[in-house]
Amino acid sequence: MLLFQLRTWLLSVRSLLLHPLRSMLTVLGIFIGVAGVVWLLAIGEGISRAAQRQIEELGATTIILRSSIPIEDSVGSEPEFWINYGIRRDDVKALENIPTVTKAIKIREAKREAHFGPVTIESHLVACTPEYADVLRLKIDKGRFIADIDVSQRANNCVLSAGAAKQFFPVENPLRKIIRVREIPYVVVGVMKHRAPMAGVGSSLAAQDFKNDIYIPLNTFWQRIGDRVLVLSAGQRTGEEVELSQITFQVASTADVMPTADAIKRTMGKLHKKEDYTLIVPLELLEQARTTRLMFMVFMGLIAAVTLIVGGIGIMNIMLATVTERTREIGIRRALGANQGDITRQFLAETVVLSIAGGVIGILIGLTCPSMMEWLRGVLLKTIPEAMNNLPELVQNVTPEIVPWSIPLAFGISVLVGIIFGLYPALRAAKMDPIEALRHG
Repeated sequence: MLLFQLRTWLLSVRSLLLHPLRSMLTVLGIFIGVAGVVWLLAIGEGISRAAQRQIEELGATTIILRSSIPIEDSVGSEPEFWINYGIRRDDVKALENIPTVTKAIKIREAKREAHFGPVTIESHLVACTPEYADVLRLKIDKGRFIADIDVSQRANNCVLSAGAAKQFFPVENPLRKIIRVREIPYVVVGVMKHRAPMAGVGSSLAAQDFKNDIYIPLNTFWQRIGDRVLVLSAGQRTGEEVELSQITFQVASTADVMPTADAIKRTMGKLHKKEDYTLIVPLELLEQARTTRLMFMVFMGLIAAVTLIVGGIGIMNIMLATVTERTREIGIRRALGANQGDITRQFLAETVVLSIAGGVIGILIGLTCPSMMEWLRGVLLKTIPEAMNNLPELVQNVTPEIVPWSIPLAFGISVLVGIIFGLYPALRAAKMDPIEALRHG
């Protein structure tokens, strides 16, 4: 019996090799479908993982409260020149009294021109406390970060990001040098290591690339610059009065995150008449991202499955033509004693061989997805750099991640498609009248 089965498979391969071009085109449809399953799921997994990493970097036990312009002020017909909004210093005292809050890290941000000699950059000025570096996972390269004594004494010290240091001091040692931010001198006491950019989270938390960051003590900002900041946008001058740009709260465990977020909402609702703040809960966003990931992968899988079905239709079409061509052969085999089951197995074996060949080639091509994407990205950057630079950073830097279960899934579906779409031609061949088949041709 085993020898008979082996002979059936060998005969199937020989039959397919009689028409190599036809067999190759049939295999092509299957391999494109299998490779499509692996590629689409790998790309989807890469994008989803990158998005999740961005959210995880914010911290699962953190809650972010940011100042935001109220809708009525942002879309009003004639807004006041000075717009007063956002988190106030008095709010911090009330929010720190929430029992589950272990730490409240205050931040004030502003765009400012910074100078050293002939070099001028549009810096992202971040006024903060020493805890800021731990929350954002910033690492020291040279010197030190902002210290408690800098904050308490309102020292004119600053720390440069790796990008800002490189622009100001391409060859010199930045430490102890003096840069100016809008004519205010600051002594450089530290330089940070390069930090990968963070994508924006929804519409509430803007992307941050850390390239031109300059960190100064929070109390120094309040004393030297103050709460009022003049903003130049599209040729218009507007003023913003903001005491704090953001507070990052930390809690002891993930179980405390949602109750603490609700308590912050209630407290801010009592303290503010307008909703001039936005609450961002990374843990909640992470759960949403995981759900979206599953939906995205199912959608990608369905698209690839359609390609496999198209390949299966190609198999059926070819096998129906093959049955017609081999009618006399079928009649001879039946006359020599082959039953309907033998004929069915013969033609079904041929479709399975085509499916297996397409599946194996498709998997091998699918595994090249990460390297092929890297090559394609390099080609596109050279040919259409502007279009590539306009893409979201998450898309520009996405690295496909092969989903292990996608390989057996794609292969199994390809074989299943071969069986399903090959069954009808095989049954049609088996049900032929032997006498009529012998008369054919």
